[in-house]
Amino acid sequence: MADLVSTEAAVAVIFPLKAEIHTAIAAVAITAGQVVYFDSGGDADLADGSAAGTATLKGIALNSAGAGQAFNILKRGHVAGYTLTQAFEAQIWLSDTAGALADATGTVGVPCGRVVPMTDKARTKVLFFDIAWN
Repeated sequence: MADLVSTEAAVAVIFPLKAEIHTAIAAVAITAGQVVYFDSGGDADLADGSAAGTATLKGIALNSAGAGQAFNILKRGHVAGYTLTQAFEAQIWLSDTAGALADATGTVGVPCGRVVPMTDKARTKVLFFDIAWN
């Protein structure tokens, strides 16, 4: 399993009018591109697939925030900012590394999205992220 690499300054929603974006309060320092879940106090903490309690993914951080600060999370939509070497349609999973996504399942298998092409000539790869909250 290899974790995906994100570039904080490049993390961006591709089609913002079609995306589902929510605001959350950070429980810890969070960097754009990291994935989060809601802890028992309702704050967003770094998700990881190593244990059931932290493998309840809620979204990708779209901006960085310190503990106690508000930030935006993407629940559903296309997002850029990741180095994607996987094939188109490759499944992306929650990693066992806190805040990271991976190209293979972690201990608790949580599917997160897929690698999809943009319509530019180069067929740039982006991540389509779609998380069910129920």
